[in-house]
Amino acid sequence: MQLNSLIARQIVERASKIIQYPVNVMDENGQIIGSSDPARLHRTHEGALLAIHDNRTVEINKTVASTLIGVKEGINLPIVYQEKVIGVVGVSGVPDDVRSFGELVQMTAELIVEQAAMMAQMQWNNRHREELLRQLIEGSSLNDNQLMSIAERLDLDLVQPRVAALVRVVPKLNEPVTQAQLQKLVNLLEYPERDNIVGIVSVSNNEVVVLKPITIKEDQWCIDVEKKRVEKLIKRAKKECDFAIQIFVGGYFTGLTGLARSYETAKATLDSCMPTSKSALFFGDHKLSVFISSLKQDSWKKEQLMNPVNLLKDHDNKGTLTRTLNQYFDQNCDMAQTCKLLHIHRNTLRYRLDKVSEVTGLNINKLEDMIQLYLALKTIKD
Repeated sequence: MQLNSLIARQIVERASKIIQYPVNVMDENGQIIGSSDPARLHRTHEGALLAIHDNRTVEINKTVASTLIGVKEGINLPIVYQEKVIGVVGVSGVPDDVRSFGELVQMTAELIVEQAAMMAQMQWNNRHREELLRQLIEGSSLNDNQLMSIAERLDLDLVQPRVAALVRVVPKLNEPVTQAQLQKLVNLLEYPERDNIVGIVSVSNNEVVVLKPITIKEDQWCIDVEKKRVEKLIKRAKKECDFAIQIFVGGYFTGLTGLARSYETAKATLDSCMPTSKSALFFGDHKLSVFISSLKQDSWKKEQLMNPVNLLKDHDNKGTLTRTLNQYFDQNCDMAQTCKLLHIHRNTLRYRLDKVSEVTGLNINKLEDMIQLYLALKTIKD
């Protein structure tokens, strides 16, 4: 840990609120890097050099001060961090007058140094946690042992199974999402501590990625347990934050390489299901939407898929046939349940389905044709 001008300025400001005497802070080379008197900055303080060399408090009276360079009468105390002198804090004034303040100012300086070191360590950890997260979700050139070693140094457990989830801040109308909101979301995901690995992956898209530990029983992911955890998180966000969130949870795949695949499925779920009013979507519940989403980018495939449904719309002015077909598929092709919900006779349903086949040229009783109709309607819905 080294003193810098920012830490020195904090020490001076804090000490000046405690005592009325001028305060100086010198680095390990005896140079003044913080002072109540800006005119003294960047000068070498020979009294500080003595305090550093001998690791002791050095009192300087008016007579001694006149023999030293850059020195006024006062008291100079070493700043010690982890048993090493890293600088000096000085209080200017008659030694008898300022002596009683010396230890107080020294303690203040060392507390500020410790706080700065702690913050620096936290920032270091956060940067390296985010870098490890990127390695895991983007596919790393490092092998499993190297990734495990990095995780161990960061006090993270990569042995336990995890899934990737993308969490978005839902922007308010005409209000951009701020960096402070994203950071608040990160804090929400990190505390209380559940060994989540969290990082902001896209500021522009308001996205935070989290690798969440999950529960595995008999080689199966207990997805219902995770859904309950997600519900609790959404409720916490509503209670503790000034914004709503949406969560897109990927599938579970074994091994460290499985985390990249899990992230891909979470991202694909977000891409294929947005916009949505739902707060939580799991890849396992929306696989088909994800799988057919590529059709939307491939114009000729989409055109071929949609032709029969477009024909149906042209011959279905009131939308009766389309509504019937949607309900039929929603009920997993259960004719009795479809008739019950539509309040129609079985023969009426049979007539409408036959009419769909006639208009579209696809046989509703043939599996391949039925799947094409289903995918086309699913594409419209999504």
